[in-house]
Amino acid sequence: MGTDHRDRQLWQRLQTAADQEVEALVRRLPADLRDKARAIPVTYEPFPTQEMVDDDKLDPDLLGLFVGNCYAEGESDGGDLPPQILLFLVSLWDYTDHCEKDFRDEVSRTYLHELGHYLGLDEGDLEARDLD
Repeated sequence: MGTDHRDRQLWQRLQTAADQEVEALVRRLPADLRDKARAIPVTYEPFPTQEMVDDDKLDPDLLGLFVGNCYAEGESDGGDLPPQILLFLVSLWDYTDHCEKDFRDEVSRTYLHELGHYLGLDEGDLEARDLD
């Protein structure tokens, strides 16, 4: 078996761990936030794409990203991306030095940070909540 097999196994392991962490976190949210959190999809990618880095000037080591209109802005007119949270799992894995416990903790923290953006919080609000 080559590297591709190991890469697929790692990807599946990271996705499973991230799914478990996000779902457990959402279940612990207060009911009104839980409903809002369940309404926004979470998408897993290994890293930000080169297009994101080039066009949107994003850090290639970014851990997560919220895209689309925030909850308070309501539905878009169709011109924007639908709201979603992107978690960059290989970036998170590398950031946590390949430690599964730290990876799970950082998935939760990053998800909450991006959920905060969806709910309309800016970076200052998130920093005040220790989610920067």
